[in-house]
Amino acid sequence: MKLITNKTLGILIAGFTLNCANVASVSAQNPVETEKPTADYKPAFAGQTRIAGVKTSTPLEISIINGKLENPWAIAVLPNGGFLITQKQGTMVILDANGKLTKKIEGLPKVDASGQGGLLDVTLDPDFAKNKMVYWAFSEPQAKGVLLAIAKGKLSASETKIENQTIIYRATPAHTGKLQYGSRIVFDKNGDLFVSTGERSDREVRIQAQQLNSSLGKILHLTKDGKAVPNGPFVGKADAKPEIYAYGLRNPDGLAINPQTGDLWEAEFGPRGGDEVNLIKPGKNYGWPIITYGIEYSGKAVGDGIQQKEGMEQPVYYWNPVLSPGSIAFYNSSVIPEWKGNLFVGGLSGSHISRLVIKDNKVVGEERLLAGKGERFRDLVEKDGAFYAVTDNGNLYKIAKK
Repeated sequence: MKLITNKTLGILIAGFTLNCANVASVSAQNPVETEKPTADYKPAFAGQTRIAGVKTSTPLEISIINGKLENPWAIAVLPNGGFLITQKQGTMVILDANGKLTKKIEGLPKVDASGQGGLLDVTLDPDFAKNKMVYWAFSEPQAKGVLLAIAKGKLSASETKIENQTIIYRATPAHTGKLQYGSRIVFDKNGDLFVSTGERSDREVRIQAQQLNSSLGKILHLTKDGKAVPNGPFVGKADAKPEIYAYGLRNPDGLAINPQTGDLWEAEFGPRGGDEVNLIKPGKNYGWPIITYGIEYSGKAVGDGIQQKEGMEQPVYYWNPVLSPGSIAFYNSSVIPEWKGNLFVGGLSGSHISRLVIKDNKVVGEERLLAGKGERFRDLVEKDGAFYAVTDNGNLYKIAKK
C-alpha cells in the first residue's frame, strides 16, 4: 500500500499549496479558480460560479490501497465492506475492504470500449444482501452505431460471474459517434432507478437532448425491469417517452441523491467551459444545447450564445474553465463533521476532487482536494466516513480522517 500523508500531500486552494494537517480552519477565502474563463458570460445569480474558497480543518490521511486496476470506471460498496469495480474494457473485479483484488468477473455482454465507451456504471440492488442483483451500464455495439444499454444480473455464489444477464433498457437512437454516453444509475427510495444518458456530443445529434421522443440527454426513471415508472411527468404525453424524468442535459456523468433531503442532483460536462451541477426536478428542461455557459471547442458560441431562457432551468453551480465532472457523491457521515451534507465532485481534466459546501440548495464554498496528483477521478463513494475514489490511472484512493 502506498501511503501519502498530509505532510507530503499539497492541497491547492485559492492558488496556494497548503499543508492541510498544520493549518487551522479558516473562513471563506478567494475563489479557488484563478484562471481566465473561456467566455465572458455573466452568471444568472451571485454564487453561481467561482464561489469563495474554504478549507478542511480536519487532518486527512490519503492512501492508495490498490494501484493496479485497469481503466476503472465505477465503484460500488459490497455489504462485507469490499468493492465491486467496473473496468472500461469489459470486466468487473471484486476487492476486499483493504483494496486487495480477490475476484475477476468476465463473460459480460460485449462492449464498444472505443472513445468514451466501455463498461460504465455499476450499482447494487437495495436488497443485494439477499438477492445478489447487480445493475450496470455499457456502450453496446449495434448494426448501425452504438448505444447506452442498462443490464442486470445475479452475482454468482462464487463471485466470478453474473448469472441470468438481461438488458432492461436501451437508450435510443443508436449513433455512430463514440462520445458522451453519460450513464450513472442510482436507486430511489422506492427501489426504482434513475439513469442518466448523454446526448452523444455530435452537432447533428445533440439537439435530441431537447426532444422527448429520444432517450438521449435525459434523466430516465425506470423500474427494475426497465419500464417507465408510473405517473412520470411525461406519461400520456404525445410523442414523448414516458420514462423521461428530466431533459436538456449534455453529458451527465454525475448523479446522486442527497441523503439528507432526498433531492436528486446531477453534474455534467459543458463544452469549453460551462460544466454544471443541477438540482433535478421532474419534467424540467435543463437547456442544452439552447443555453450554456460554455462555448464550442472551436471557440465559437454554442447556438445563439445565450445562457438564460424562459422555461429552462439554471444550474445551481458551474465551472469555467472546466472541471470535467466524472462523478458526484454526498458525504453523510459524522466522522468528519465539517463535510456532512457536502457534495464532492470527481474531476477528470481538472485533476482534483471538488468539495462543494451547500446551504439551502446553493453552493456557499468550494475546496480542491488531491490537486497536483495528475489524476483523473472517475468515481467516488463514501464508506464508514472515508471516501474511496478510482482514477483513470488505475488507482483506488482512500481519503480518511487522520
